[in-house]
Amino acid sequence: MSVVVIGAGLSGLSAACHLIGQGHEVTVVERHHTAGGRGLRLHQDGFTFDTGPTVMTMPDLVNDALRAIGTSIGDVLPMRLLDPAYRACYSDGSQIMVRHGVEAMRQEISDTCGSVDAAAFVDFAAWLRQLYRVEMPHFIDANFDSPLDLLGSPGAAAKLVRLGGFRRLGPVIRDWFEDERLHRLFSFQALYAGLSPEKALALYAVITYMDSIEGVWFPEGGMDAVPAAMAAAVAKAGAEVRYNATVDRFALDRRGAVAGVVLEDGEQIRADAVVCTLDLPTAYDKLLPQLKAPRLVRSGSYSPSAVVWHVGAKGQPAPGTSHHNIHFGDDWNGSFRALIDDKTLMPDPSRLVTVPTLTDPTLAPSGDSVMYVLEPVPNLSSSIDWAKERGPMKERLHGFLERNGYPTEVVSEEFVTPVEWQQMGMHEGTPFALAHTFLQTGPFRPANVEKRVPGLVFAGSGTVPGVGVPMVLISGKLAAQRVSSYLPATGKALAAGTNGSKLSGIRRLTKAGRS
Repeated sequence: MSVVVIGAGLSGLSAACHLIGQGHEVTVVERHHTAGGRGLRLHQDGFTFDTGPTVMTMPDLVNDALRAIGTSIGDVLPMRLLDPAYRACYSDGSQIMVRHGVEAMRQEISDTCGSVDAAAFVDFAAWLRQLYRVEMPHFIDANFDSPLDLLGSPGAAAKLVRLGGFRRLGPVIRDWFEDERLHRLFSFQALYAGLSPEKALALYAVITYMDSIEGVWFPEGGMDAVPAAMAAAVAKAGAEVRYNATVDRFALDRRGAVAGVVLEDGEQIRADAVVCTLDLPTAYDKLLPQLKAPRLVRSGSYSPSAVVWHVGAKGQPAPGTSHHNIHFGDDWNGSFRALIDDKTLMPDPSRLVTVPTLTDPTLAPSGDSVMYVLEPVPNLSSSIDWAKERGPMKERLHGFLERNGYPTEVVSEEFVTPVEWQQMGMHEGTPFALAHTFLQTGPFRPANVEKRVPGLVFAGSGTVPGVGVPMVLISGKLAAQRVSSYLPATGKALAAGTNGSKLSGIRRLTKAGRS
């Protein structure tokens, strides 16, 4: 059976790997000139910027996809463990390094926060592992057809309740540790889920497990090496990867089932199923305009966005700077209230600064630095006028870099606001999709199948299981499972004489759309 995958980002490439492994003929179509999706690489003025995710966790999920096509990370994608994973900087001038390994981190906490919190960390790490072991197979790496599917794992759900997974993350972390700095260090990950620690469920501590326990990695050559290696492996395994190919519409057969895609130049690519990785609101708007999008897609609560300043600068950061650096603001709770409840800029923002040239100097001219500077901001449902705010925001970030020992003689730059995210096809100008509230998680999140168009499957952060590099890799795997569940039934229909997948039955579905 043949499958078209729209988009050569991580979710699409993961889906392609698993589909090839299941024996399907796969064509990947990507509107850009190379693989990467949201993480396209930018070469500018001698500097190399990775414009997508910067934090790589759970590389075994990449390996899982690659093994489906007979290769592995060791063969095509060497990675380096970052230790420390992060340098956490606080307003009082203190620092805590997030070290790899329970014993190393226990010692770090002992040295910076005291013996009581150090002892608590050992038990905390064990608790995180238990959460992960319950959540991953039963609630993350799983397809759901309805919320009732949760009843299929009553033992796992009961254990999650016993572990406190349905309490709020902030109070749970405070129960574990006395030092306020650790409260922030082990709960800021809630922002990845689009929530404040006070509102996020404790089960999202699984994100803390992924980076604080399993570790943070850096692929040789930068984050772009991940989609590049996966795309090359997919092509080597027999898939056709088409770049500069924009999807204009789906092709449908006489039954209304998907029968392939039609490109902007009119070329038709036949397929028995299609995996679409566009942001879900964009997918419905551009490729399914005659269908009413699911309620959550239309009116769900979307995550905050972020301003990202890609900076190529003369010189090096101050000694002691790490690859990843988190600078926590002083007004922790007030900043979250402003960002999420009031939809205004954080009055005392926390920021991430990634300096990949500390690990790979070849990403910049000799002696210079690449920096990725991120500040969370409201999405476009706020009243912020980014045409006016853009300049002042850049000035504030420049002053922040100068005060914290980063090089500030800017040679090359790219400044991304929610407006640019929206122009890239991301609803409400956020790259983080729907927030992970309880009723927008698991079986409540928009499904990865469109039952009104049989054979159409979704992957990416807008569907299950959610946002982040590990989650979108899993979403590709789940999409491939959906395709393989669908195609045997389609095959029987074809054998019975249905002309389902023949392009003679195609009818126009949309006027325009982009892959």
